[in-house]
Amino acid sequence: MWSLADRAHMARAIQLARKGLYTTQPNPRVGCVLVKDEQVIGEGFHYRAGEGHAEVNALAAAGEQARGATAYVTLEPCSHYGRTPPCAEGLINAGVSRVVAAMVDPNPQVAGRGMAMLQQAGIDASSGLLETEAKALNPGFIKRMEQGLPFVRLKMATSLDGRTAMASGESQWITGPDARSDVQKLRAQSSAILTGVDSILQDDSALTVREEQLGLENAADIVRQQPLRVVLDSSLRTPLDAAILRQPGRTLIMTCTDNQQAAEALQKQGAEVLQMPAEQGRIALQPLLQWLARETQCNDLLVETGATLAGAFLAQQLVDELHLYMAMTLMGSDARPAFALPLTKMSDKVALKLQDSRMLGADMKLVLTPGKGE
Repeated sequence: MWSLADRAHMARAIQLARKGLYTTQPNPRVGCVLVKDEQVIGEGFHYRAGEGHAEVNALAAAGEQARGATAYVTLEPCSHYGRTPPCAEGLINAGVSRVVAAMVDPNPQVAGRGMAMLQQAGIDASSGLLETEAKALNPGFIKRMEQGLPFVRLKMATSLDGRTAMASGESQWITGPDARSDVQKLRAQSSAILTGVDSILQDDSALTVREEQLGLENAADIVRQQPLRVVLDSSLRTPLDAAILRQPGRTLIMTCTDNQQAAEALQKQGAEVLQMPAEQGRIALQPLLQWLARETQCNDLLVETGATLAGAFLAQQLVDELHLYMAMTLMGSDARPAFALPLTKMSDKVALKLQDSRMLGADMKLVLTPGKGE
């Protein structure tokens, strides 16, 4: 069904889509290639929400040459008015003769409508070319559309013996600069970063993307849009002088206490304090994730936290990917563990499947998916 040329052009569209990896939130990353008479006449990708979509940018590059061309796009062209007009309409008006989409829109309310609009206009429209690769561009957007939840990445930095801090709490720095730079990239591609109040009390984390550590050409532009910061603080213990309260962008403090005085004090420092459902005296995680997806359009959530909250996310099977950074050091049996998982039987163990491994300087990074091991 698909020619070698079709595959090559869609692969290029996927390559273009990756250029929006750090900037498109909450929109998906999308690339588009326009081809006519076996020649590429226009390319485009979506860079930032509110700006031109991939198809619009490719059509602008092609101009009048677009008439009779084939458009290769990594996601079904949109069929509705948002901040910009429908891309399907733009392709129709430009006179393209064929549209190949890697995948249909995962939003069940709009899936297939863009393709139907194109077909009704007499355009040869089909989908499914390099679908797996296209889906890998937007796991968070797809999960939010299909399940009403963000894609959750849990990040931990440990020693080789699985420890995150000395018994005293000392933890800086377990891993080296290459690993820390990679964490900054993880933060930059996330809609939100979540931590627990104990991490704030222990480390005074700012949870920001830092331009100087990104190591990317457009780092200055990327940091203009900081991820949402989310602190789980059941009893409102966040200090009023915490570093997280002095950063650009939004900081949400989620609580299940009705301490109005503490809430008002934090709000005066710039935080948004929100009541969340409780479960055994702690913030219920599943409703929290649903709220983040619904109210903040959170596609990709990065969890950077201590052993208790990390263990809770794993125990409740809410982690999609575990990003484990391991230093080639031993910190000893008295040091703090990575996960509070009070398992007692071998049958209770959490199975993990390795998806990727690589060295970052002197440290090793493992990407694992929980609950899918052999």
